[in-house]
Amino acid sequence: MIEILAKLFLAFIKVGSFSFGGAYSLIPLIEKEVVNNHQWLSHDEFLRVLGMVEIFPGAISIKFATYTGYKTAGILGAIAANLGNIFTPAILIIFSTYIYSIYEKNVLVTKAFDGIKYAVIGMIAAIMYQYALKNGNHWQEFVLLAIGAALIIFFKLHPAYVVIIAAIIGIVIL
Repeated sequence: MIEILAKLFLAFIKVGSFSFGGAYSLIPLIEKEVVNNHQWLSHDEFLRVLGMVEIFPGAISIKFATYTGYKTAGILGAIAANLGNIFTPAILIIFSTYIYSIYEKNVLVTKAFDGIKYAVIGMIAAIMYQYALKNGNHWQEFVLLAIGAALIIFFKLHPAYVVIIAAIIGIVIL
């Protein structure tokens, strides 16, 4: 049991340590760890869980760590996976908050954060494209994608309402 808990901790410390940009930028990293490296989830189960974690509030990595850890080793597994997930970001945020407060007006620091911001936007766009291609098997799914995007982009509808509307439309047309 200790070995499984250690593997969960180490797998999710990788996720927490290399998931720059948040939410969707870390999905391929989680998939690599839980599906490819450790086979805790099958690819199909990973996609089902991805759909499930998107409808609940909170960080995707925490929900994946909780699901994977609990499925693999119960409550202790969920705790081990989540501790690994938050360890590096928590340490880095504490340290960087101190450093940033000293150098926040520095031109090089400002430019570095601008560069990171645009790289993350590109990563998110690429992941969304890959996610749509993996899951979009029928024209109805692409219609739902377009409706969701339009509701957010053009009508400025809150994402929570878009999720509820998509669920209702999904029941009707999928």
